[in-house]
Amino acid sequence: MTGKSDNMTDKDKHKANKGNIMTNKGEKFMQEAVKIALSNAGSVTGGPFGAVIVKDGTVISTASNSVTIDNDPTAHAEVNAIRSACAKLKTFNLTGCTLYTSCEPCPMCLSAAYWAHIDKIYYSAGRDDAQKAGFSDAFIYDEFSKQMSERSIPIEQILKNEGVEPFDEWMRNDKKVHY
Repeated sequence: MTGKSDNMTDKDKHKANKGNIMTNKGEKFMQEAVKIALSNAGSVTGGPFGAVIVKDGTVISTASNSVTIDNDPTAHAEVNAIRSACAKLKTFNLTGCTLYTSCEPCPMCLSAAYWAHIDKIYYSAGRDDAQKAGFSDAFIYDEFSKQMSERSIPIEQILKNEGVEPFDEWMRNDKKVHY
């Protein structure tokens, strides 16, 4: 009796092996993100988070969380990695890039990945794991489901007409760069 691989063409075998190689590379990139997070966990620069951005199998950027050392609540590992990758590639569009992050991205980091047009995100630890360590973003998800006026940071619209003027000007600008 022959096995399934015996019936595969050379082309099919190459495809199957290529998939395994990509999985192994993906694990390698994730191991790097976790290594960065582990290193950061023992420091005072920020939380235990690491991120790696890859394009065409090449690492473009790596970053850790630097919230506490930078006094910047947006300096999460994923955002720092996105900023670094954009600077290195000289673009704000990271189409073709993959983000490997040691923990499931928070709402801010996920939004940044969408704005950067990241193709795919892989994560290791989940948000429940982060919550056990004191990093909970559950309240943010809860806030999104509330009416703006009922949120812990109330949001109220004022001066709508004046606020629309910059968008009108933007639409008239023939030199604008869409993103």
